[in-house]
Amino acid sequence: MFATNITKEEINQLRLDKYNGVIELIDDITKVKQAFKEINKFDYSGFDTESKPVFVKGQFNDISLVQIATADKAYLFRIHLTGITDEMIAYFKNDKHLKIGVGLRDDIIGLQKISPFKAGGFVELNEIVNKINIEANGLRKLTAIILGFRISKNAQVSNWEAPELSKKQEIYAATDAWVCYEMYQRLLALNIK
Repeated sequence: MFATNITKEEINQLRLDKYNGVIELIDDITKVKQAFKEINKFDYSGFDTESKPVFVKGQFNDISLVQIATADKAYLFRIHLTGITDEMIAYFKNDKHLKIGVGLRDDIIGLQKISPFKAGGFVELNEIVNKINIEANGLRKLTAIILGFRISKNAQVSNWEAPELSKKQEIYAATDAWVCYEMYQRLLALNIK
């Protein structure tokens, strides 16, 4: 059904794709409540976070951006500006709304350092694909194996706390959450959960 692994060379031969839908940038606390009203209409969403990169060993930055993708929109929450709101905490704790991602453990720990909560409903794609003998892990490899295209990681080490995010950053961030949503949808269609 799916390859168990994929090389960098094989990934580079695949077509490049990215999120092309609606992106809602949320950098103002007044927009958060409406965004979660929309997100919570769905049973699951793609999930990821970004932090401003650190180039000194032993230092770290808090999470700057939370990305959530649904069937019709990608939301980019600039939490270094909005803070983590009650609506976000409710979403992070909600067992009934699944948050699909790759490498979620670090995302959850990073968010809990900012505002403690009991995580609920987070679904690690690496754990699902292990059940069907996919050995590869990481967003880029899993996207290539499950969805059949490659994604760019060029904006990964950009400044997520810049006064304004570039269009390239917005698309990169939206793509990371969107491919998690799309992979889960594909696996569900094949009755793999």
